[in-house]
Amino acid sequence: MSADAAQPLVSVILPTYNRAATLPAAIASVLGQSYTNLELIVVDDASPQDIRALVEAIGDPRLRYVRRPANGGAGAARNTGLEHVRAELIAFQDSDDLWLPGKLERQVRTITALPPAIGVVTAPKILYGRDAAFSFGPGKVAIAPDPAGRLEPGEDQVRHLLRQNRISLQNTLFRRASCPPAPWFDPLAPANEDWEFAIRLARQTRIHEDIEPVALGFISPDSISRNTRKECRGVLRIVSRNKDILAGEPALRAHFLLHLARQMRAVGRPKLARRMIIESVRIYPPSLFELLAVMGRRLTRLLYRQPKAAPAYSAASAPASTLRDSLAQTGR
Repeated sequence: MSADAAQPLVSVILPTYNRAATLPAAIASVLGQSYTNLELIVVDDASPQDIRALVEAIGDPRLRYVRRPANGGAGAARNTGLEHVRAELIAFQDSDDLWLPGKLERQVRTITALPPAIGVVTAPKILYGRDAAFSFGPGKVAIAPDPAGRLEPGEDQVRHLLRQNRISLQNTLFRRASCPPAPWFDPLAPANEDWEFAIRLARQTRIHEDIEPVALGFISPDSISRNTRKECRGVLRIVSRNKDILAGEPALRAHFLLHLARQMRAVGRPKLARRMIIESVRIYPPSLFELLAVMGRRLTRLLYRQPKAAPAYSAASAPASTLRDSLAQTGR
């Protein structure tokens, strides 16, 4: 086997916006990998901060800086990075997370040993909270996603991913030839563009999931995953793009309704949450057991109590009829 075949080049894309405080550590965790045949493309999403100077000061020839002319969000920045890659293996990093040592070496070894039909290798991460309000699992640390729900090679991975996004981009290595044509990410999605991409990906290739963590992820107050309104709109885009599957899957439609019901409760819309729960049970009665398993004793509060200090929620951002009816009408 040639040296190039044994150690193929990996293109790593790192989008960033105003993360000068955390970016150097994120970059160092990539450049410090035991697997050294890589290029790291830092995509500055039109930050007011001087990200160029920060990147150029590092002085590593494997590091490239690309600046977008206007801010477009994480999905657009990743798409810009894809325009500049030179390798057939592609990885992503976030500007406030860290790769664990050996991450890239292990994943390159795994994907090159797998048949070409498997185009993706992924794994969980260790997730921490950086602000006092964060509480995940029994404390402030967790393994995400839960290894117990890993993707299996022989299952219907598309339907699995419709239930749960198990592809965290910074934990994953992609074969370029196995992935959908660029652009990979929906630039109009307000959130969950990685989840929507993962579902499209599973329609085209197979995914291998390991259970050993390969990255450290941090939840901070400005994390996109903390913005419930944007997440709701992102979920609705996923529903819209997968109607062909959801139309014949009442269990999956009910699952999305319950997911959105929890989000509606979080943004101070308990009446809409109740209607979504009722609709989920109407179209798929066993969804009540899913609700009980997920929410437990919170069910009573969700159905009958008003939140103490509910934030205002703009109907324009996610109309009640859109959120509820999009899923209900999918099966008609």
